[in-house]
Amino acid sequence: MERIIHLEARPPYRLYVEFDDGVRGELDMAGRLNGPVFEPLRDPAFFARVQLDEYGVPSWPNGADIAPDALHDRLAGAAGARRAPER
Repeated sequence: MERIIHLEARPPYRLYVEFDDGVRGELDMAGRLNGPVFEPLRDPAFFARVQLDEYGVPSWPNGADIAPDALHDRLAGAAGARRAPER
């Protein structure tokens, strides 16, 4: 499984993610903030508090999280996804 090596929240509800295999890009999460656990993330200041937990999963202080493999699949299949140059 690929690991996230960089994660950053961007306004209003976007995540910029880089994986160790070079897949990287920005995902609009606005349409995915449904249900009780994701309700607090509709506050842009709270959304910006995303961090990688001890397992490398993007998570928020209220326990909401997003599976890294789902993010990777979305980015790898997106036309705007980029791979970093190989070293």
